[in-house]
Amino acid sequence: MTAPASFLEIPCRYFSKPGPADTEAVLEAVCRRAEALSINRIIMATCSGRTVFEALKRFNPALKIVAVTHVTGFNEPNVQELSEKDRQSLQARGVQVLTCAHAFGGVGRGVRNKVGTYQVDEIMAFTLRIFGQGTKVAVEIALMAADAGLVRTDEDVISVGGTGKGADTALVLRPAISSRLFDLRVRELICKPSNP
Repeated sequence: MTAPASFLEIPCRYFSKPGPADTEAVLEAVCRRAEALSINRIIMATCSGRTVFEALKRFNPALKIVAVTHVTGFNEPNVQELSEKDRQSLQARGVQVLTCAHAFGGVGRGVRNKVGTYQVDEIMAFTLRIFGQGTKVAVEIALMAADAGLVRTDEDVISVGGTGKGADTALVLRPAISSRLFDLRVRELICKPSNP
């Protein structure tokens, strides 16, 4: 007699390198896993909106997307990378767009830039980057979306991050607000680069 398995075998995609070339495969894997797990909320990092527009072409319309942008002034003072036209277009299509301080790079980054001392938030970011930039981003935007009340902390979501442009990482996770960071749980890796 065979004992019931105490584990699940779930496929995970590992990309040969990070970057935007992985975006299409990430979006396809996210669709498949969201359907299998009956997850209806996807958090996606975006600078220009392109990845979210691509997702809208592929995702079931029942999936709710939270698009998290860079903070205004990330690259240049007073400049938001997501154009107002694209923000309005995404919102008209039901996407919630969040622009706020980065969970791992707000005040702490300001202290480092001024006095040259790393703070706990940036140390955490460097630690998560051991798994790849996309993993750090996926965790960070989940905290930001929870802080803004755009996702619940008692329901699993899929969080999609990337390295530079596009998407290369997707995680199933249970979000937490940033002040309860250690309550966040990464449940599954859907995909990530194997050479971050």
